[in-house]
Amino acid sequence: MTALPAAAQVKDRSRLSAPAPLNARQTGNNTFQFALANGLQVLVIPDHRAPVATQMLWFKVGGVDDPAGISGLAHFFEHMMFRGTKANPNDTFSQTIAKNGGDTNAFTDHDYTAFYEQIAKDRLPLAMKLEADRLQNLDLSDAHVGPERDVVLEERRMRVDNDPQSLMGEQMRAALHLSHPYGRPVIGWAEEVRRIDRVSAQDFYDHHYAPNNATLVIAGDVTPDEVRKMAQDAYGKVPSRELQPRSEPAEPPRLAETRMTITRADARVPLVNRLYRVPSYSTARPGIAEALEVYAQQMGGDQTSTLYRVLVEQKKLASDVGAGYDGYNRDAGEFSVYAVPRPGVSLEALEKAMDQVLAATAANPPAAADLARAKTGLVASVTYRRDSQFALASAYGQALTIGLTVDDVNEWPARIRAVTAQGVQKAAQSLSRKEAVTAWLVPGAAK
Repeated sequence: MTALPAAAQVKDRSRLSAPAPLNARQTGNNTFQFALANGLQVLVIPDHRAPVATQMLWFKVGGVDDPAGISGLAHFFEHMMFRGTKANPNDTFSQTIAKNGGDTNAFTDHDYTAFYEQIAKDRLPLAMKLEADRLQNLDLSDAHVGPERDVVLEERRMRVDNDPQSLMGEQMRAALHLSHPYGRPVIGWAEEVRRIDRVSAQDFYDHHYAPNNATLVIAGDVTPDEVRKMAQDAYGKVPSRELQPRSEPAEPPRLAETRMTITRADARVPLVNRLYRVPSYSTARPGIAEALEVYAQQMGGDQTSTLYRVLVEQKKLASDVGAGYDGYNRDAGEFSVYAVPRPGVSLEALEKAMDQVLAATAANPPAAADLARAKTGLVASVTYRRDSQFALASAYGQALTIGLTVDDVNEWPARIRAVTAQGVQKAAQSLSRKEAVTAWLVPGAAK
């Protein structure tokens, strides 16, 4: 669960002094926080059900931090961190974790990059030692940078260039966010990924990958004192670095809806999709983000949703529908709604019917049963998800990295339960076509 209001100026946080070591303090429901002298923030989530632990290292660097003209550099580093060091060359990192019965991977978004290992408790010091090594000794030679750049380009070809819906989403976000870096794809534009070289990679590493730019989250069969000792032993000697300040761009105003039609021979089915630019959990007034979350669930979260009931079951215009709210961002969030027409139904007719459903929900608060079902589904999904160490670590790590707090994570179910029918109606009314991009995906030969 996937911070700070946007500002026109850049704020330099890299010159703040590193916090002094603190005793672990309990924050919220069985979570503990402290910091090392080099600035590394640490969150501990004890979970003694099994002798295993999950380590996640969250960096405050993502697609928004890519230098101008080199989009995809943060995602490229998700790959490069597995390229090895002098002490652990090539794929020794992953092999060592696997030989010790563990699992490791990473992921990148616009606002963060996270690396994780899931491993037996007694192997956690080893996982920390390996992470600390690549945090300061990564091999960024030409022999590694060039081949990994090619791997990223191939990943883009497979996941984006050969997927019409991914291409459409990429074009829609570029139009939605105008000059804001959220409009750049995290994986990068292919033409700019090709510009990544050893010099740009070394500069990025030197100014973003540092303990004073990271949050370590440990969930598992551990105590705060155990984690403090292990973290100090592994990470305490890694020096802090002067960081590249994170820009906080202002969102340019949108003056009108953007519409586009994308015709692709490789598209399997037609599709109408709309993205609205909306407040996020980090930027919204209290209760607004939660109301948008509930509204998305009520509108298109599953086969009991309003869109499904009206467009699929009653009017039989669509074969698939959905809605979603992406609010875990430092800046603006996104509210999405889509529909796939049944054979013989035009996209024009389907969009008109979809808009009628949206207008009806804005005009009238949801029925009590629909509201209760949406809130119950959201709270249940989070309850089940947090039964996993990985999900627990992810929820807290993501929140802390975008500027939220442990309390924001702990209180989220109660805040969802507190959403009223009038709050959902206001959320529906807040969706502005001026703040939206609508796209049609049409199978066929491009004109």
